[in-house]
Parts: sequence; C-alpha cells; structure tokens
Amino acid sequence: MSTDSDPTSAPPAGPDPALPPLPWDAADIMAIIPHRYPFLLIDRVIEIVPGERVVALRNVTANEPQFTGHFPDRPIMPGVLLVESLAQAGVVAVLSYPQNRGKLVLFAGIDECRFRRVVVPGDTLRLEVTVEKLGRVSGRARAVATVDGEVAAEAVLSFIMPRDQDIGGGRRAGG
Repeated sequence: MSTDSDPTSAPPAGPDPALPPLPWDAADIMAIIPHRYPFLLIDRVIEIVPGERVVALRNVTANEPQFTGHFPDRPIMPGVLLVESLAQAGVVAVLSYPQNRGKLVLFAGIDECRFRRVVVPGDTLRLEVTVEKLGRVSGRARAVATVDGEVAAEAVLSFIMPRDQDIGGGRRAGG
C-alpha cells in the first residue's frame, strides 16, 4: 500500500487497543461504518490490518428482499450488491485506520469489474479487499469475492473521503 508522504499516515504498529478483538460481528462492524439494515451487507470481519487489508464474510440468505424480484423462480444475488459488499468491507479497512475514524467514504469508481460465478441463497461470500493506495482524501483497493474458493466477483474500487464531511448530510454525530 502506498500512503501520502506524511509520516503520520503510516499504519500503526501492533494491535490497535481501540478496536475489538477478532472476529468482529455486526455490532462491531456498525461501530466503524455507517451502514445499517437493510443495507449492511457484511456479517463478520475475520482478518484486518487497518488501512491495508480486510477479510469479511457475508452469509447470503433467501429472506433478503432483493430475491423477491431478482429472480423469484431462481434467486441470484445482483452484481451491484456483490460490489457493494466488497466496498463495505473496504470501508471497514479504511475507517478502522485511526486517522480516518468517523469519516464519510464515497465511491469514486469501479474498474476492471468482472462477475465470474452466480451467488445464490445459502452461499457464504468471502470478501477480501487490499488497499493499494490510501491518501488523505482518496484511495484505491483491489477486491475479490469468493464462494468456496471460487471467484464470484472482482474489481478495483476507488473512493473519496470528501474534505467537506458535511456533504449530503454525511457527518455523523460525534464524527
């Protein structure tokens, strides 16, 4: 991962006492990212290096609302939700980094995106995101979603952390 030339942007050494021990459940995840039901798309974090890398899990279940229309006779997880699941995992990596806690992170781009396998209810997605570049206001990450070791989706995700954190009402209480 590359960071800005500011020496304070280097990842902290050792475990961060402000973060809970792994694995993280939904409550731990919601303490870091602003997503909530029905749009919280990750269930567990099993590995993390703040600001660098994360591995998260998402259990796909038949009772999710998108499956009533996509498609009722053959439920398939929409690709945009696969990408959003990867993005949320990436946001956990970015916002668990001490200098970024409480910030708003927005999509800036999706490149090299490929869908390689359908995802259906009963599947467990393994979401692996590696931050390739992390600056003060932007970054890029490589993301791969797998099911049972088989690639379901992969992409390069770009994001911004607006200087104006009030953009679109994005500032959270205490953030």
